[in-house]
Amino acid sequence: MRFLLDGEQREFARSLDAMLSASDTPSAVRAWGAGDHAPGRALWARLAHAGVFALAVPETYGGVGPLPVELAVSFVELGRHVVPGPVVESVAAAVLLGAVGGPAAKEWLPRLASGEASASLRLDGYGPYALDADAVDAVFVVDGEELRLAPGQGGPHASADPARRLFVPEEGGTVLAAGPRVAAAARAAGDWAAFATAAQALGTGEALLRSTVEYVKQRTQFSVPIGSFQAVKHRLADTLLGLEFARPALYGAAVSLSEGSARAGADVAAAKVLAGEAGYAAARTALQLHGAVGYTQELDLSLWLRKARPLRDAWGTPGACRERVLSG
Repeated sequence: MRFLLDGEQREFARSLDAMLSASDTPSAVRAWGAGDHAPGRALWARLAHAGVFALAVPETYGGVGPLPVELAVSFVELGRHVVPGPVVESVAAAVLLGAVGGPAAKEWLPRLASGEASASLRLDGYGPYALDADAVDAVFVVDGEELRLAPGQGGPHASADPARRLFVPEEGGTVLAAGPRVAAAARAAGDWAAFATAAQALGTGEALLRSTVEYVKQRTQFSVPIGSFQAVKHRLADTLLGLEFARPALYGAAVSLSEGSARAGADVAAAKVLAGEAGYAAARTALQLHGAVGYTQELDLSLWLRKARPLRDAWGTPGACRERVLSG
């Protein structure tokens, strides 16, 4: 099936691309990894002004959503420009709170939609960590059928990507809601988190492929560009095919989410597998074809390289997603 964006959606993508291209995101990523969140927060404020965080918030709480297609469009751009911070987690927290409702939704959703507040999230079944808990206004935790606001960020743990800082939230805190609706809301939030991560992974892979194509046109061997070698062309073609196969799966999952399909979770899992694997394959191709220079942290390429594998595994490893697809 072929999915085409309409004119407004394409213009939205172009506007985000232009804004992020002018924002020096590599500097913001390096600062974020060093613990300086100011440049990243300034970038988030511009994204909020563009309406990115309102896409998952219902209109009754000050948002414009849920709009999964537009969310996919925006998160592909966020991945392409390696935007730091728990952008996925803020969106998933908005989905969680919107499904639970009540006082917590009224308090937090308008602030998340406007960018006034940011959030991280930990859900059962997705590991013990909350991403970048030290940089957000709230850390929401779901344990079984209980939703609580964690009292503190907890301790940090090492990550393959310095700009993805992992924290184990502290126990206790304020219970915001409890009961079966919390577990159902957590399942929906997990699906949206996997969906947004898939879009990020696709954008990351596209950026890596584009950088690699430009590099092989410039790097020479035997007095000719290495991009003229058949083996290099085949490697790049395989990488492109992986990304292009992932794209319709991503937008197919967006349609399933927008229609509330019973297979939405499985469609999201399929998109997550394809986009995550394609983005990681693009990273491996980029590393090999850049040669020794690809290993240097001073090269901006390293920011994308170090993000591809964590995105592949975040919010559903390839194995877990394949199991979800097979179970329907």
